Amino acid sequence: MIRHLVCLRPTDEEAARALPRILADLGALTGEIEGFVAFAGGPNIDAEGLSPGITHLFSCDFADRAALDRYAADPRHRALGARLVEACGPGGITVYDMEIAP
Repeated sequence: MIRHLVCLRPTDEEAARALPRILADLGALTGEIEGFVAFAGGPNIDAEGLSPGITHLFSCDFADRAALDRYAADPRHRALGARLVEACGPGGITVYDMEIAP
């Protein structure tokens, strides 16, 4: 299983207000793309004070690398990704992918 983790640092308050809708739309793709098995996303509570400026995060779980590749290529994901880039600007999105035990 692959976990795709994304940290979002929006450019301003208006952009931050757009993120919950984009995250909801990404979550709606769960099960719509073969092997996209789980989604979680929401505001960053930054309990330890170690992620300044990161207002939202999300994670996606994929059955395998092929499922992650299908997600990356899917036009619905690409359109939502463009909205995230618009809201966060250059350097405002950090992505991690890690293999996890199912």
